[in-house]
This record gives sequence, C-alpha cells and structure tokens, in this order.
Amino acid sequence: MNVMPIGRLHHLILDCAEPAEAARFWSALLGRPITYQDDDFVVVADNDTTSGLAFQRAPGHHRPTWPDPAVPQQAHYDVMVDDLAAATEAVLALGATALGDEHVFADPAGHPFCLVARPGWAPELGKLH
Repeated sequence: MNVMPIGRLHHLILDCAEPAEAARFWSALLGRPITYQDDDFVVVADNDTTSGLAFQRAPGHHRPTWPDPAVPQQAHYDVMVDDLAAATEAVLALGATALGDEHVFADPAGHPFCLVARPGWAPELGKLH
C-alpha cells in the first residue's frame, strides 16, 4: 500500500526542567551537536538542516517515575507538513483530537503531537520519493 504521507517526523520533543542541561547530555551521548538553542527550547541533530531530538522547558516539570505510572513519560512528536490547514483536516479525519492550542492534537490513544510548518531546509513531501 503506497499512500502519500500527510507529514514526516520533525523532532521528538522531551519535556524537562532544564533544556540546555538535557541537550548537553544527549549531545554527548549521541555524538551530535546542539543545532538550536534558546532559553526554553534546544535541539540536538546531525546538523541545522535535519530533524532530531528537542528539549522543551516545562514549568513545574516532574520527572517521570517509570515504570510506576504515577508520573507518566512526557514526550510528543512534531510532524512537519507542507500545508497546516490541509494536514489539520487530514489528521482529524484519521481520528486525532484537537487539544485546544493551534496545531496541537492527540492521537486516538491520547498521545500529543504538533503539526509544524515544513522548514525551508526540508524538501516538500512530494519530493521525498
């Protein structure tokens, strides 16, 4: 079954209290550079034109207590799309639920994800194949 995708994975976003600290750890562990950083959001990727891991400041963050479900794992996907309006319509048709913020949704099991406009460095979806 060859179906045209709605989007593609941009970043896996991990909530944390200190994004720079988390990013430095993962940068060293994976041998990948920090490619973007501000006070609340840091990206670790192969370079500044690829997707990777991102670390987002979450005020009042509580560390996950896995495997104890008292404080669940805290992560979400960013999915890059060529057309935010068309992708919004498509993910809702697939069974996603809008979560109130613009372009923030939950999959049918409740996992959050964001639709983000394709960055200029990324090829259009139709040009991937």
